Amino acid sequence: MMDNKESLSQNKAQTLGGHLLVECLIEQGVTHVFGVPGESYLAVLDGFHQHQGKIEFITNRQEGGAAFMAEAVGKLTRRPGVCMVTRGPGATNASIGLHNAFQDGTPMVLFVGDVGSDFRDREAFQEVDYNSFFGPNAKGLAKHVERIDDVNRLPEYVSRAFAMAMNGRPGPVVVVLPEDMLTHATTAGPLPRVEPVKYGPNADQLSHVLRMLSDAKRPLMIVGGSGWCPESAKLLEQFAFDWHMPVANAFRFQDVFDNHHELYAGDVGIGINPAFAQSIKDADLILALGPRLGEMTTGGYTLLKAPEPLQKLIHAHLNPEELHRVYRADLALASDMKSLMQGLCSLKSPAKCAWQGWTSKLHQDYVQCRIPSPSSDDVDIARLVEIVSQYAPSDTVFTNGAGNFSGWLHRFHPYHGLSRGHKTQLAPTSGAMGYGVPAGIAAAVTQRRTVVTFAGDGDFLMTGQELATATQHGAKTIVILLNNGMYGTIRMHQEREYPGRVSGSNLSNPDFCSLATAYGYEAARVSLTSEFEPAFKAALASRSGFLIEVMQNPASISTRTRLKLS
Repeated sequence: MMDNKESLSQNKAQTLGGHLLVECLIEQGVTHVFGVPGESYLAVLDGFHQHQGKIEFITNRQEGGAAFMAEAVGKLTRRPGVCMVTRGPGATNASIGLHNAFQDGTPMVLFVGDVGSDFRDREAFQEVDYNSFFGPNAKGLAKHVERIDDVNRLPEYVSRAFAMAMNGRPGPVVVVLPEDMLTHATTAGPLPRVEPVKYGPNADQLSHVLRMLSDAKRPLMIVGGSGWCPESAKLLEQFAFDWHMPVANAFRFQDVFDNHHELYAGDVGIGINPAFAQSIKDADLILALGPRLGEMTTGGYTLLKAPEPLQKLIHAHLNPEELHRVYRADLALASDMKSLMQGLCSLKSPAKCAWQGWTSKLHQDYVQCRIPSPSSDDVDIARLVEIVSQYAPSDTVFTNGAGNFSGWLHRFHPYHGLSRGHKTQLAPTSGAMGYGVPAGIAAAVTQRRTVVTFAGDGDFLMTGQELATATQHGAKTIVILLNNGMYGTIRMHQEREYPGRVSGSNLSNPDFCSLATAYGYEAARVSLTSEFEPAFKAALASRSGFLIEVMQNPASISTRTRLKLS
């Protein structure tokens, strides 16, 4: 005889797997999913139609752009950004965004529509072994890969994917969806929203921190990584103020600590201020709170000598597996950043710290570094950044991809800190070209703040077609495109290693203004510094997206270097 539980289960309304997946995403707080539609997940697309008004599918032009957008949302919200692609080519195109999420420690979930279960392992049309491609053996593309073969377990797998993406070192998780599974019916329902696990330092560890601070003469905090929220950033400011501690932001995490603060010492990354680099070497205590201490933040593992730094090192990270991985820390703390800062703020600071002169020196070095050298170019890029900083609202999101052009933004724009309630920098620590344009569009779609994207000519052409996505979905971004007719970073290295032997780094470009106009953006071309301010004011006032093409002198290759061109 059937019991009451079985009877109730049979009376439940049945749902298609594709519809249930959308319901699970809504339960996890997802409002936007980025992707390129594919026949392998038509049932999911129908689920988005079924739940219009609760969740929106953003139609991208290429899966790489979609994955970048999902990664950007992960950075902005600290919850997994979601990307959905079809099998084979769709998944491989999306891999660049996965790599970026992995290196940047960004929570993200990639759903891949796959061949049906009955065709599996026959090298069916567009079939890929996703465990081999994305899994642990790939080392650097995804934290984990799951395949859902039973529609009744779909909520379990989705919940697990979100938990894995957020916990420990955040990162991307891949979930493979066989086409036939998505069309099966089930009575299963979504599981409750997953929240990341919280954990912090114990009393003994905090006492150890206090002893190390008491012995220090030249301490420095380096903060970064993906674990920061406005609350933890406010606590960071409180701790820095109480201890009069100089604070630096790690590579492309320049918005963790407010750059306008009197305790700010600068950013640690590509093109670092030489005076600041020396100060890091001269420090006797480094408090690395949140960052991995990778190649860029350590100046190629020279600012902190690997594996045993000359400075005393306190290293705090979300994932205990990152601690002692490269650097042997004197004190390793596995903690989320809010719990960490609550613990540090409980430490009683002295009435006067011995390093106040040291702190003032580091801040003055930063202020001096932001003063540009006089420029004889028709377009002074440093002055352009100054104009942008002057007129852009304080909550503006600044995005960029990879290339020497980004150095002007990183050096001369003072980022507002996360403590004000908003993340203001989206930039790839992975060094992925093409990131800035889609990241900016994702910010505009989901947050409706002012967005300014800096791009190079080569960088823009990798994902510039996503301007069509912006126009379709009513997203306004301002793109400042620095056009020097080359892959600038490569040309700089080429001229240093093989002077006068140019190969492969020159670019023949389209008319960028006409291209932007074709995508529905307004556009202006700037050939003189004096032309930029009115163009940027027009971009801010425009109701549509706006691209400003800046004709950059090819010799002006970085903020500190000029090329000798023949």
